[in-house]
Amino acid sequence: MSEAIRNLSPKPLWNKFADLNAVPRPSKKEARVIQFMKDFGASLGFETLEDEVGNVIIKKPASQGMEDRKAIVMQSHLDMVHQKNGDTVFDFDTQGIQMYVDGDWVRANGTTLGADNGLGVATIMAILDSDTIAHPAIEALFTIDEETGMTGAIGLKGGLLQGEILLNLDTEEDDEIGVGCAGGVDVTATGSYDAVSAPDGQAYTITLKGLQGGHSGMDIIKGLGNANKMMNRLLAANKEIAHIASLAGGSLRNAIPRESVVTVVVKTEDISEFVLQMEKTQFALVEEYRLLEPGLTIETQKVASPATVMASKDQIAFINAVYAAHNGVFRMSPAIEGLVETSNNIAKISLQNGSLNIKCLTRSSVDSSKDDMAATLTAVFDMAGYTVALSGHYPGWAPNMDSPILKVLEELYTSINGEKPNVAACHAGLECGILGQNYPGMDMISFGPTIKGAHSPDERASISSAQKYWKFVLEILKNIPIK
Repeated sequence: MSEAIRNLSPKPLWNKFADLNAVPRPSKKEARVIQFMKDFGASLGFETLEDEVGNVIIKKPASQGMEDRKAIVMQSHLDMVHQKNGDTVFDFDTQGIQMYVDGDWVRANGTTLGADNGLGVATIMAILDSDTIAHPAIEALFTIDEETGMTGAIGLKGGLLQGEILLNLDTEEDDEIGVGCAGGVDVTATGSYDAVSAPDGQAYTITLKGLQGGHSGMDIIKGLGNANKMMNRLLAANKEIAHIASLAGGSLRNAIPRESVVTVVVKTEDISEFVLQMEKTQFALVEEYRLLEPGLTIETQKVASPATVMASKDQIAFINAVYAAHNGVFRMSPAIEGLVETSNNIAKISLQNGSLNIKCLTRSSVDSSKDDMAATLTAVFDMAGYTVALSGHYPGWAPNMDSPILKVLEELYTSINGEKPNVAACHAGLECGILGQNYPGMDMISFGPTIKGAHSPDERASISSAQKYWKFVLEILKNIPIK
């Protein structure tokens, strides 16, 4: 399968992407890909260093005739989101991504592809490896752990980089030039509940799956189904008769949850009512989401009865809290049309053996609105008696419409493609805002090839878009301003 990828155009880009995707690189487990990148830099004979948190920097001098141009930083993150379909057998810790070509798209077999941000990493590698591409002095910055906390960008100290311009290659629409992004904070509620003996009756496992999922920033505006909220509706319809034994919904903080599984026990005399309410609520959910989530399925199977279930008072408090907790768009930006300003993703819920955990990721391009959303969630969970922790704060990136590098990219894009680019801020978290704290004078811009379905097993990268993007990159490098 990798050979089909390696034969795609532009070959330098796809070959480096294939090399990279052979290396397991989950967030917070980047040791192998860090060593891979250090070995790559050393093999080219370039100055290569790893900073104290694990970021890798490779420095390449300007090509002949480009010595008078401003030095640039080309930046992408090494880690990737690990998501797979429930029926896919795959070990992200040991296996390379299994890719294939599907028309104009490159996809993976039942897993995330890693195009986010592997195509950016591969771009930089291809440029470092080339002896024919014209470019100014380059500092290639490969950060770690972007997807689960941006700790690489946070830990990058000032003074390591000398470049005046930063090209962040992490935007996912090829007609878009990014000039701003949202900040974020993790809101985590934890609590305990009384585990009581399960009543006599029948136990059932309810499996809700088949949702699209996706990026909890970029895709939140689409109104896609959230498996945790949907499952809660099924439980709420039966909150007096279906006694929860365990629940597991969602997996990653920055991915819209696609699946949820709960085990409940129903007393014998309540089974007919349970079946009726399940059918009614399932029908309502399928009808509501039939256009957005055609793959939604809800399966109920009889299973052996567990020993304990959640006490009724705790169960009602839990269901009410999840019902009241906001999910989705909280506020649209009044400054930029069509931009989500503030949102929340109820990303992961786990409940078992007397303990529960609810993980949310709140995003906003306005810090005060982010704080308001976090306070709203805190109030809801506090009323349920849970402990709430706020962590992983990272800042947004404020747009600078007078950016000199923005003007260069706008003119080049229009000249190459015969139309103006979409200059926009995004609701995702990019590392530019964090990097700008320690490098406040750096002129920053973000762009990239078209990638769809990031953070889900439906992730795919457009082949034709990669060709368009590669041409754009080469023109940008030739047109970096003189010092």
